[in-house]
Amino acid sequence: MFIVAGAPAHSSFKKTQLLSRLTSISSVQSIESQWVYLFDQALSEQQQQSALQLLNDGQSFELHQAASDEIQILVTPRVGTISPWSSKATDIFKNCNTPVHRLERGVLFTLKGVKELSKEALQVLHDRMTESVFNAIEDAAVLFVETAPKPLNSIDILGKGKEALVKANNEFGFALSMDEIDYLTEAFIKLGRNPNDIELMMFAQANSEHCRHKIFGSEWTIDGEVQPLSLFQMIKNTYKESPTDVLSAYKDNASVIVGSDTQRFYPTQEDNGHQVYKYKSQAAHILMKVETHNHPTAIAPFAGAATGSGGEIRDEGATGRGGKPKAGLTGFTVSNLNIPGFEQPWEENYGKPSRMASPLQIMIEGPLGGAAFNNEFGRPALNGYFRTFEQNVNGDVKGFHKPIMIAGGYGNIRPDHVEKDPILPGDLLIVLGGPAMLIGLGGGAASSVDSGKLGENLDFASVQRENPEMERRCQEVIDTCWRMEDHNPIVSVHDVGAGGVSNAMPELVNDHELGAVLDLRKIPSLEPGMSPMEIWSNEAQERYVLAIRPSSLELFESICARERCPFAVLGEATEARHLTVEDPLFGNKPVDMPMQVMLGGTPRMSRSYETIERKGDDFDAAKVTDLKDAIYRVLKNPTVASKSFLISIGDRSITGMVARDQMVGRWQVPVADAAVTTTSLVGYTGEAMAMGERPPVALLNPAASARLSVAESISNIMSAKIEKISDIKLSANWMAAAGQPGEDQALFEGVKAIGMEMCPALGIAIPVGKDSLSMRTTWNDEGEDKSVTSPMSGVITAFAPVTDVRQTLTPELKDIESILVRIDLSKGQFRLGGSILAQVYKAIGSVTPDVDSFDDFKAFFALVQDWNNRGLIKAYHDIGDGGLLATVAEMMFASRLGVALEDQSTASLFAEEIGAVLQIAKADWEALQAEVAASTLKDAIAVVGTINNSDQLSVNGLVLERADLQVAWTEVSHQIQRLRDNVQTADQEFALITDKAHKGIIAQPTFDLNEAIEAPFINLRRPNMAILREQGVNGHIEMAAAFDKVGFNTVDVHMSDLLAGRISLDDFEGLVTCGGFSYGDVMGAGGGWAKSVLFNAKLRDQFEKFFNRQETFSLGICNGCQMLSQLAPLIPGADAWPRFHRNTSEVFEARAVNVRVEKSNSVLLQDMQGSILPIAVAHGEGRAVATAENFAALNASNQVVLRYVDSHGNTTEQYPLNPNGSPEGITGVTSQDGRATIMMPHPERNFRAIQHSWKPEDWDQDGAWLRMFRNARKFIG
Repeated sequence: MFIVAGAPAHSSFKKTQLLSRLTSISSVQSIESQWVYLFDQALSEQQQQSALQLLNDGQSFELHQAASDEIQILVTPRVGTISPWSSKATDIFKNCNTPVHRLERGVLFTLKGVKELSKEALQVLHDRMTESVFNAIEDAAVLFVETAPKPLNSIDILGKGKEALVKANNEFGFALSMDEIDYLTEAFIKLGRNPNDIELMMFAQANSEHCRHKIFGSEWTIDGEVQPLSLFQMIKNTYKESPTDVLSAYKDNASVIVGSDTQRFYPTQEDNGHQVYKYKSQAAHILMKVETHNHPTAIAPFAGAATGSGGEIRDEGATGRGGKPKAGLTGFTVSNLNIPGFEQPWEENYGKPSRMASPLQIMIEGPLGGAAFNNEFGRPALNGYFRTFEQNVNGDVKGFHKPIMIAGGYGNIRPDHVEKDPILPGDLLIVLGGPAMLIGLGGGAASSVDSGKLGENLDFASVQRENPEMERRCQEVIDTCWRMEDHNPIVSVHDVGAGGVSNAMPELVNDHELGAVLDLRKIPSLEPGMSPMEIWSNEAQERYVLAIRPSSLELFESICARERCPFAVLGEATEARHLTVEDPLFGNKPVDMPMQVMLGGTPRMSRSYETIERKGDDFDAAKVTDLKDAIYRVLKNPTVASKSFLISIGDRSITGMVARDQMVGRWQVPVADAAVTTTSLVGYTGEAMAMGERPPVALLNPAASARLSVAESISNIMSAKIEKISDIKLSANWMAAAGQPGEDQALFEGVKAIGMEMCPALGIAIPVGKDSLSMRTTWNDEGEDKSVTSPMSGVITAFAPVTDVRQTLTPELKDIESILVRIDLSKGQFRLGGSILAQVYKAIGSVTPDVDSFDDFKAFFALVQDWNNRGLIKAYHDIGDGGLLATVAEMMFASRLGVALEDQSTASLFAEEIGAVLQIAKADWEALQAEVAASTLKDAIAVVGTINNSDQLSVNGLVLERADLQVAWTEVSHQIQRLRDNVQTADQEFALITDKAHKGIIAQPTFDLNEAIEAPFINLRRPNMAILREQGVNGHIEMAAAFDKVGFNTVDVHMSDLLAGRISLDDFEGLVTCGGFSYGDVMGAGGGWAKSVLFNAKLRDQFEKFFNRQETFSLGICNGCQMLSQLAPLIPGADAWPRFHRNTSEVFEARAVNVRVEKSNSVLLQDMQGSILPIAVAHGEGRAVATAENFAALNASNQVVLRYVDSHGNTTEQYPLNPNGSPEGITGVTSQDGRATIMMPHPERNFRAIQHSWKPEDWDQDGAWLRMFRNARKFIG
């Protein structure tokens, strides 16, 4: 093993955070950390020099030696696995002409004050799911030990009968039921042979509750009476009653609904071999899917949430013959947070099992994982929810120790690719994506049992880990295929999820009533020691299985090579419905069974229960004696409070098609009701999604809880312009502790209420959903048996096509003479059961809100759509958790205006009855009187207050400052940010809430946004523009659209095209390096990409020649900015350019901020100087770093082009107005002659007015940044 010492691994504030966690549980006094790079083979002198350049930017470091009173530990990836970092680093070394066999990296910790570390202390320094710990560096050599392949095992049913299978079931964690054990015993006795472990594992995953949804298919008997329909049939009833516009339901990885006719923008191959971006007329139908990943998120929150998002993205890509994911959401439900020093009056600490993460850990790490996957894949995260609930209800602890982690989203698909084509015998069966690894074995089964039933090591085995950059490469392959339209080589595609290839391959061929013959050893694998069972059933992520015709192989191979995406042909489809997996290494057939045995014939389950009455408590409004205390408690409850901490870490501008993200108004407050995107990069049709869930109500009235969830999702999504209520389609995700007293009943009543009654009445279908029915956690706490059971939770996500994205309503109040109108569908009943108000006083109440009339609800939808169409609604916010009080407070936060509420009863302030608050101008309201009086909703409509600019809320004699209310509402988000991010940046952001001088985002252009300065040149010619990307880049399409709009011929150029000589930069006049995560940001953002040019003589010369041609220009944005900054040695006049390092906050920052355009020579920013404009930023490494001399030189020669400014136009370093901590606010620079420009923000995501998260009302066509692209066209001439 060869060792290269690296830089310090943690910043000073991260070390302080670790130290404070360690000192609270041990006697550790100080901590140092250092990166250590481990190679399995010795490096030559030249390789060492290259390694220092690649890993340490040319610096050499000494390995830290421990003093006599210090100990050292080395933390590395888990032995027996290869980390995503390692596989990408190996790629970079190879692409930089320095091939190495294997390298890994670890962190060397040096600690003072202890002789050895306790188990608890070690858990602070490593994640036992994915990492190993060594006491000596040389011990880490075991990382590179390749063990001999483990053999096949068979289970002796013929000799020992059923007992052998019962024993194996416990040993391997198959989670087979007794019925299934009987079924398998019989089946194999009939086949006359013993089953192999691989066959049982495959059967267990394919038939697990997780994959098979057995409870949803069961026959139900209630109070002795057999029910006519299963749960699944009741959900399907919604589609049977309202099938309109549903193109695919219940049969594919995602469902498909009708979208809009549009112009889709993508590259197609021209005669000269160039892939040129063009608009194509076609319908873009909508893919919709919502998944859960509860069990893995409980065990390893970051990896669990990340792979949950990754799996849902694959579902969309693997629909039909290939779809394109577009926008995502994440949701979390956990027990009480119990933040140290910020415990709340309603929280009690009941404890938790050791192997599960605490609710606080889940909410620190889980959202980072979900956001990281979406960010790196290149999908904006635009919606979600976060609820905490844990309460002793009549002696039972109810809560979410097993959390709910929701990952969902939508995408688009071509009409002719919605259905899979029939696979034919002889078609090639392919696995696409990453290699097999020993991670996530038995995840389907593990997710199907109550937490605490399986041993810890089986829980650990069930967690996967993420490599989103690989999934991006797979998606680029799928995109290339569907863009070939009629010539798409993909016949049928499935994602690889629970059960790995063992579940996906049979599913792929079974859909077409075929079998398969496959070669086990063809599966790409990084771990030679795996047994046949492990190779076949591991749940390594980022994989798809697909079928192609043999004649398409050469084409498919070339597509994968261009995207550097691994694939392998495993075998072919057969007419015989038999599955054979051959193993040439051991010369046997580990799988040799009829498809029928594996997928058919398992007995249908039956369930029964006796109806019970649900009891609440005597909580009512009279119990609230201090209104001010109640208001502050409710606003501080995490379910109501600001979710800013989990929103700002997720990119919300990627794709250039985001019309409405969570952040609303000048002050970017996270209160949007729905997410809205445009169908394409032209036009104003679009898609929307929104969520609804209300689990506490289910403890009192499960049917009402389900109805309220549906109603809430619709009252959220109707802030968008939707033609009719039946255009909305729902996903229903059901969580319950099946088998616990009263819980089967809750599930049945919830499903029936919406499947048989509410949705058919509204004309709404539920074409997709999922269930997770083991929502209970048991453990033993020092001799005491403890358990936490979740309330039945129906999480509803609404999706709909939008007719005009410009008419989306938001909660931002306008400063006009106006009133607030409440629409309250309960017509004054104001029931408090299950409300946040009850929870903050440790109660639950008894009578819950409900949807009393479906006709009223339809009228409510129609009224809001009609008034919106007529321009009558100035602001809209639905009423949900926290009631009227929370709704009005959030409207104030978004606008910093005051509200005077009419006197309200306590119940009317806090009841969570379905409805909304609308801002309407006084004059308009007077004109509406006759219309309201004639409406069927007249008893539901009432004026509740007026708007003023006092920045205060007045209610029932109380006058409360908006700033104080917003501080309370933001406090939980701030506390989590302080624990997770840099304390200083978290405090700076928090301080803005009370800063009356802070005016939020401003817009002061010095030019006419809509002036088409490119017009004289447009018809002369279309100059060639290289839209350059590397593996992992994801911002290229919107970049091409911006350049296309001003008259460039935009060409998709992959680095592999330049390396292979298919394309030369000599043919181009413009070059842009796009945003994304090249090589997953391994070895510094943009580093691997830049070095693949610098270390390759041919490419280096080609780039240098391009930069030196006087008629060319180049632009680098975000990841492309980080990359070009490292090519400065090749760019004339770029000697003083900075490099870009980790943000001061140390998290990914996605913000809308203000920048000022400085006076410079940049050919792209002419006539824009002095403008202060809003722009999207989304990056983790954007802090400009250079010597003082270089910064001075840049300033002296007017090479700084953009600076972050505050709301008064002053250069700022205050977070998050300056999202990365760059000195002097510097975020863009140019070369001395102005032909090469780099910047961290994203002008290509703000070239249309609709793309701005906030903009002045009169910006209605072009965005603030189209001028930059127009300047490029003018420069080229």
